[in-house]
Amino acid sequence: MNFAGEVKQAVTPRAALLVLGTLVLQLLFIASYVGALHRPVPTDVPFGVVAPPQVSPQLVTTLDELPGGPLDPRAVDDAAEARRQIMNREIDGALVVNPSGTTDTVLVASGGGSALANSLGKITTEVLAQQQRTARIVDVAPASSDDFDGLSSFYLVVGWCVGGYLCASILAISAGSRPANARRALIRTLVMAAYAAAGGIGGALVIGPVLGALPGSFWGLAGLGALVVLATGMITLALQALTGIVGIGLAVLIIVIAGNPSAGGAFPLPMLPDFWRTIGPALPPGAGTWVARSIAYFRGNAVTGSLLVLSAWAVVGTALTLLLSLRHPRTEPGEDAGDAGGAAAGTGPGAPGTPGAPPGGAHTV
Repeated sequence: MNFAGEVKQAVTPRAALLVLGTLVLQLLFIASYVGALHRPVPTDVPFGVVAPPQVSPQLVTTLDELPGGPLDPRAVDDAAEARRQIMNREIDGALVVNPSGTTDTVLVASGGGSALANSLGKITTEVLAQQQRTARIVDVAPASSDDFDGLSSFYLVVGWCVGGYLCASILAISAGSRPANARRALIRTLVMAAYAAAGGIGGALVIGPVLGALPGSFWGLAGLGALVVLATGMITLALQALTGIVGIGLAVLIIVIAGNPSAGGAFPLPMLPDFWRTIGPALPPGAGTWVARSIAYFRGNAVTGSLLVLSAWAVVGTALTLLLSLRHPRTEPGEDAGDAGGAAAGTGPGAPGTPGAPPGGAHTV
């Protein structure tokens, strides 16, 4: 056989397409991560301003017209209300003007991301310096000393997402990417649910009692973890049921390539470009990171929307997995198609009346 023939034997058209798809995913990975993270700049950050009535409108306008539009300022009644809005994650920081002195207070929340908190402190300090005033930075929701830059929540959720799509991928690779029938699809779903529960509890155990990296409710984090794993796992199973082995690549595209850089982990959402800032909250890594930080540092506030996002991924993935399994019942890999056909015709092994057939012609599954 000549070299060209060897190439045809070694690299089938299907393998060539899969390799090409892998190259595309690789380039998208680079473009997405570098595009999202190479130049983090705060833009339209929700920011409160507490100041006397005669000063507040002018100060809001000054902050709103800063070059590059880093802040989206709005007047807030008092410091207590500003703190409440920060803890409810309605704003990311606030400036509290001291009417009887020249030192004002800047409220930030490093638990939502140290990079953003530091940027807000720097921006307001520079603005106040132009007015011969100084700033005192107060962190109302500080990140744990064992949670460097507030990244533990993000890495926790990334781990859950990786576990979800890897478990679903293994289930597919080991017994066929498309389940043979609805019963086997249901079995995969139940396995995925059990794995999600174990993964959620295990992740919360590691991040909390074992490493002490993240405060907050253990069972709250465990429940979040189970939902994140289930959401990523079930959407992976659904994509595999729809497209076969290509579904694994599609899951990587959604969860890893699009989801991770837009999750607000390394840099919170207000510091990401518009595209990633828009898609992040709608994808499992972003929704999970938001809830994990809320549980750890913001008393569990403002989690309803993100939990609904994760639930939607889990429900849609489960429904598609089960519905798609009803379309084309098929023989599972490992079964002998000839035997199956022979049994159907009454002539192969397992057919009634032939050696090895169950008594009474009953079939085993």
